[in-house]
Amino acid sequence: MTPASRYVTVLDRELHLVVWGEGNAETVVLWHGLARTGRDFDTLARALATRYRVVCPDTIGRGLSQWSPDPDREYCLAFYCRQAAALCDALGIARMHWVGTSMGGALGMLLASAAGGALAGRIERLVLNDVGPQLEDAALERIRTYAGNPAAFARVSELEAYFRTVYAPFSALTDAEWTHLTETSTRRLPDGRVTPHYDPAMVRQFFNFPRDYDRWPEYDALDIPVLLLRGASSDLLSARTAGEMARRGPRARVVEIAGCGHTPSLNVPQQIALVERFLAGD
Repeated sequence: MTPASRYVTVLDRELHLVVWGEGNAETVVLWHGLARTGRDFDTLARALATRYRVVCPDTIGRGLSQWSPDPDREYCLAFYCRQAAALCDALGIARMHWVGTSMGGALGMLLASAAGGALAGRIERLVLNDVGPQLEDAALERIRTYAGNPAAFARVSELEAYFRTVYAPFSALTDAEWTHLTETSTRRLPDGRVTPHYDPAMVRQFFNFPRDYDRWPEYDALDIPVLLLRGASSDLLSARTAGEMARRGPRARVVEIAGCGHTPSLNVPQQIALVERFLAGD
């Protein structure tokens, strides 16, 4: 199945997205994590596209989407939510399911919340991939450190080795998957070196909006089915917080994914099946 690569301008900013299963009646939006791109979902999207139209955007400042000319105001969850809602409107998506990894899950949680979410009543089912309304400070500092100072290398193979180190907590990737992750996450600098494909200024979110991810009120106001996937050794989403998420608000169904931390890659049959069954209403 060949996906379509598209560019849509919303809120005067151009976003890139990949669409799988064009023509299918139901839609699933897959939204990536902080320093990643929509291409992380290629394996999951290919599987879901047998039934759904699958939309995989690059957040502003990531991948092939435009970098923000106003990073101090636009690199934050509020602006990302506004863009996501405007993108869904531009694509004519009346109702959808939402699968979000890390930051992408936080967006889905805010957008779907009955406490003022811009897509409340339009998101029918929500998958949160290793994210919740309370995150661990030490893990945020770890992410802030490497994301805010992206490494640069002379060779793509050196960048792949770097990705294998910083993303070691991901669930198991094959050699071919590591290469795919690298090739879809790489941009070349003016001096010829290669570096991760995002705007380093996006890390300003953590300084300008230091409590942007503290979101219990929005989580508690969710009134749709929620599946929470937690990496068993995740340092970002604690087991305690996951337990609270199962007890309050929408009472998420919590599934721990063995053998990984932050985040499950949603790239193996068992993880894909969990998502498929949940979206189908099982």
